[in-house]
Amino acid sequence: LYPAPASRWLNNRLITLQGWFINQFTQQLMLPLNIAGHKWALVLTSLMIFLMTTNMLGLLPYTFTPTTQLSLNMGLAVPLWLATVIIGMRNQPTAALGHLLPEGTPIPLIPVLIIIETISLFIRPLALGVRLTANLTAGHLLIQLIATAAFVLMPLMPAVAIVTTLVLFLLTLLEVAVAMIQAYVFVLLL
Repeated sequence: LYPAPASRWLNNRLITLQGWFINQFTQQLMLPLNIAGHKWALVLTSLMIFLMTTNMLGLLPYTFTPTTQLSLNMGLAVPLWLATVIIGMRNQPTAALGHLLPEGTPIPLIPVLIIIETISLFIRPLALGVRLTANLTAGHLLIQLIATAAFVLMPLMPAVAIVTTLVLFLLTLLEVAVAMIQAYVFVLLL
């Protein structure tokens, strides 16, 4: 699906556009990270391209979208989240543990707040997986329902069916945007 760059001096438009997109995404993703975090660029960019490809291919008719399954999304979210937590604890333990207690917290709230922040930390991969699954599944279901309605309405009310088909086309464009945005959000929140 993605052509590999040739050893020529000038590439074609598709390879140039692909390279530009990957460079822009990598720069955007690495902007808030320090130089030591840039070693994650290849893993995160590859994950973004994988998620975007599977999300976009799932919009084709009669295809299965693997990212609508919670098991795949959790299988991606949990190990990568765990890697970031473990590396954060290993490299900067004070800063990593400091996120569990915000500055200026009143003393009676400290034990409760640490428990709440710890639960919040462990729920993060679940939220990542469920967000991606729910958004893609909801879009697929809505497209299926509107397509069925347009098909059923065609012999009964052709004018309404045409309007419904136009809504279906606009919803499909929205779903293309959602497929790309959800891949970006997944990687960004990871």
